[in-house]
Amino acid sequence: MGGIAEYFGWSPMWVRILFVVVSSMSVAVPGILIYIILWIVMPNASADSYQDRYQDNRY
Repeated sequence: MGGIAEYFGWSPMWVRILFVVVSSMSVAVPGILIYIILWIVMPNASADSYQDRYQDNRY
């Protein structure tokens, strides 16, 4: 969920809360299955991705 939040520029906390809510309301697709698939498919963050992100957002 953290990778999805970073990709869209959202807060990871809200993405996780949304995931829990949608998973709880969905009977057809269990949320844990989606989480495991995304965990395997999403690339790991590199040190460069963090550095680029924080250099662009200086306040």
